[in-house]
Formats: sequence, C-alpha cells, structure tokens
Amino acid sequence: MSFLPSLLRPHLVSKGITQQNTAPYAGFHVSFSISISAAQSPSPTLKSRLEALQCHFTWDLSASRSALLRFRDGLKDIGTEEGYSWRGHIYNLQGFIHHQLVSVHRQPGSVEEARSFFGNSTEAFRQVRNTVTDEGPWLVVNYGNLAWLHHHLGEWAESEGYLSKIDTLMREYTSPSRDELHAEVCAEKAWTLKCLGRRPEAVDYFQRAIRMQPGMVEWQTSRVLALPNDGSDANILKEMRVAIQNDPENLYLAAVYLEACGPVEGDIGSKARELATRVLRKPVSSYSGIVPLLRVYRKYLSLDEAIDLAVQALEKHPDERYLKRCAAKCYKWRIYSQQDNPLKHIMIDKAIRLFEDVIPCYPDSSLDMKIDLASIYQELNNQAKADQIFEGLLGSNLDDDKKQMLYQRYAAYLKFCKNEQNKSIDYLMKAAAIRGTSVHRDKSIKALKRIRDGRRSQRCAEIEEFLSNVE
Repeated sequence: MSFLPSLLRPHLVSKGITQQNTAPYAGFHVSFSISISAAQSPSPTLKSRLEALQCHFTWDLSASRSALLRFRDGLKDIGTEEGYSWRGHIYNLQGFIHHQLVSVHRQPGSVEEARSFFGNSTEAFRQVRNTVTDEGPWLVVNYGNLAWLHHHLGEWAESEGYLSKIDTLMREYTSPSRDELHAEVCAEKAWTLKCLGRRPEAVDYFQRAIRMQPGMVEWQTSRVLALPNDGSDANILKEMRVAIQNDPENLYLAAVYLEACGPVEGDIGSKARELATRVLRKPVSSYSGIVPLLRVYRKYLSLDEAIDLAVQALEKHPDERYLKRCAAKCYKWRIYSQQDNPLKHIMIDKAIRLFEDVIPCYPDSSLDMKIDLASIYQELNNQAKADQIFEGLLGSNLDDDKKQMLYQRYAAYLKFCKNEQNKSIDYLMKAAAIRGTSVHRDKSIKALKRIRDGRRSQRCAEIEEFLSNVE
C-alpha cells in the first residue's frame, strides 16, 4: 500500500530504488521493491512511504488518554474467542492503542507489547480466513502497523521489509477501483471507527467494502449495528431483519433488534427469555448480547428479572469482570427505579459489594462506577462515605473529558443530596468551562440555563454573563 505520487519517482531513482511494475491503488500508480540491507538509518523516503499507508497510524485516530483507556478496556471485554471473525482487527487496534498510551501519553508499559498484539493479529487473520495461502489483503493494515512500529523502534530494515510485503500484496490483490481502497482495508477501517464511536464514518466505509465484496456477512451485520437506531426508522428495522436472517447466530444483533422493536414484535417476554437462554450459552463477551438484552428486560419486562438474568450469568462465570459490571448496573437501576422496593437496603448492600469488587478490575476506566458507588452510599444515608469518594476523585489527575463528567455529576450530588445550591452552580460552571463537546458539558449548560430562566437564584446575572462567554 506504500504507493507514492509521481513527483517522488525521480527522487527514488536518484537513490537507486528502481520501479519494477505498477499497480493501481487509492489513486497512486507506483509500486516498487527495495533491496534491503542492514540499514543503520532510515532512508530519506521511508517516512513518506509510511505516511502513504492505510493503517491505524495514518487514520487520524488521536484521542485523549482517558478515551484510549476506555477503548482498551472495551476491547478486552469483547474477547478474542476462537472463531470470532473480528479477532485480527481487535488485536490490531489493541496494539495501536497500547502504542499510543505508552509512547504519546506516557502510560506505564513497554512498546514491545504492541509488537505482541500486532503479531497476534497476523496469526489471527491467518486462522480466521483459513485460506490456502497465509497471505492476503486482510494483512495489509496489519503489515502497515508493523512497518510503523519498527520505524518508531528504529528498526529501519524491518520497516522497509513490511513496506515491501505490502507492495507485493497490493500487486496481487488489486482494488476493483483505481480510486478506492481495497475492500478488506475499508472493512477494517470501518470496524475501527465503529469501535471508537465514529459511527457515520464507519457506515460509509462499510458500504464501500460491501459494494466490492457483498458476500461478507459480518461486514453487513456490523454496518447495520453502526446505523443510528432508536426504533423509529422503519427502513433501518427492515435492514436489521434482513441482517438477522443472514447472520442468525449473532445474538448481539438479535438483542439490539428486540430492544428497538419492543412490543410491536409480539410476545416480547417469551422472545427475550428464549434469547437469554441462548446468550447464557455463549462465551462471556460484551458482544454476546447480554447488555442490550438486559436493557430489553429493563424497558419491557421488569428490573427484577434483569437482575436475575445478570446474577445467573455471573454465577456461571463468577470471575468475569464484565458480568460483575453488568450485575452492578442492574442493581443500580433497581435502586433508582420508581417501583416499590421493600428490599431496598438489601439491594443497596449487594450493589455496594459488586461495585467495590468490580472497580479494581477497571483501574484506569472506572470513574463512572466510582461516582455511582458514591451516589449509592448516599442512598444508604452514608454521606460521609459518599463525600470521601467524591473528594478523592476531585483531587485526582483527570483528563478534561473525565473532569466534565465528574464536575457535572458532583454538581447534581451537591444539589439533590446536600442542598448546597451555590456550590452546585460552581461545579456546573467548572464543567461547562472545559472546552470539548460532551453530554456532561451539555447537561451542565442546560442546568445553568434552567437556573437563569427560573430567576430564583441571586446568581442569575453571573450565570447569564458566564453562559454568554462559554457559548
């Protein structure tokens, strides 16, 4: 994939690099092979060739440290069970995220671990594809990542070697369109963008991949799951039904569809319980379907049944952190529900034990769980413990997006639990003053507007001036 514009050809020739043949790819028409020696320094064109690649290092995937940690934990919770079609993509993204955390954000660890992830990706692709040859276009992104990694490690010859491998692959597996990426590259980029929350872009790249290779069922399923879906768009629901017919073993898709359709689909209770039986047989994974299924129970059946399902799953796999998190969330839903709850204290005790058990399992991405735990202690009238948790969080080193969440949630706690209105306004302002779009910043601004419009606070003029500046 390291194809360079024509303006670089004279420079390559002057360096003794000869062009052997050409193959169209993404608008470029140059492909070359290089005689690699044990180079002691990078060739003048190496960086340009690396920048022309299509891989995680060139896809503008920059994110904050806290976002990368959250993505990293999310990938761990998906799992890499044998037979899962996205295993290679998971390892690729894990390797890139690990590299960024260590190299860019100075997170403890070794860049060498990224090499291990990329190596696992190479092997996973070969196993999943199960083709006659070990090589194929699905390795282009993986080899691009390895070329970049070796470059960062100062291993120039190895980097050049992977560039040469990519050139060979792209000559053998050309894209149907000279101006289009290969379908496998489009699909991996789409899946990566979907995992990082960039869904509109993901849908676009999935569509490109499917146009070139319409028979890839997992691409079609993932495209449908990346579509915005609140159950109101009949066309999307129709697409989901078709996807379920083509991919009947994808229980995550089935659960998402059931959640979107609701009672319109008939006896939702029996369908949800039948689906739960199948989900419980699956390996533990955030992609097994249990989370959307728990939402189905919450919305259309009962919170008590949702708790029973989460507990049943946890009893089968008592050491799985993801299932502990699911069960803790269900107890939280039940505690804050409007339903009659004669056993509320028992529910609170169970929720606290679960949260205290699961939080250490997510040492770098558990801020929301810690805030939930503080709020649940408040429900137990243990305000001292709730204050202790919030004070510890307020004194910690957080990225801006996490500060927005903490300040907004703490403001709500101050207002509704401690009746400290002025201090609550202070933290709403702190959250809103941090630049960067987020749901917590939006909530803080809306809360300040309600206070201003209600004209019951002595700080209305101050709030008005503040809002005029931040907006």
